[in-house]
Amino acid sequence: MNPKPTRRDALDNRERILAVAREAVAASSGASLTAIAKQAGVGIGTLYRHFPTREALILELYRHDIQHLIDRAPALLAEHPPLAALRLWFDEVAHYGRLKYGVAEVIHAATDGGADDEYFAPFVAAIDVLLKAGAADGSLKSGIDPEDVLLQLSVLWRIDPARPGSEERAGRILDLIVDGLRATP
Repeated sequence: MNPKPTRRDALDNRERILAVAREAVAASSGASLTAIAKQAGVGIGTLYRHFPTREALILELYRHDIQHLIDRAPALLAEHPPLAALRLWFDEVAHYGRLKYGVAEVIHAATDGGADDEYFAPFVAAIDVLLKAGAADGSLKSGIDPEDVLLQLSVLWRIDPARPGSEERAGRILDLIVDGLRATP
């Protein structure tokens, strides 16, 4: 027996909840589920039908945002030279880091500190695509390990977005990372 297809309004509710939750969690990791439901225009029961726990909601945000970043790497390469695509992608990763800042412990617990994270290999592969394109056109050093770059990017999750100057700090750190990857400094 096939499962009943999800109704369009249920899918719309789910997407609204995720959009509101993304902004609410980015603003405060302690955002209440009741406030998220109200702002999304749904009842708390509807929110819980889609996301039975706070952790389930946070993990779905994580999955959606990580998949978006993975998909953006080749899209950016299609639109920009490799070095520019890499920097634009890093900027998007930094933006995502502001969301992850307040909820990293939930994500790490659910993915066993990253060991069970189904998105780890695709995320590293996205970095590798960008690095190889830059090496091929001569703008980036060749042979860079994408996991090393991911480790460098992980510092972004430690920048408190509520602190004044946090976006500028992330930009400076990304400049340092990109400068270290360039074929010619």
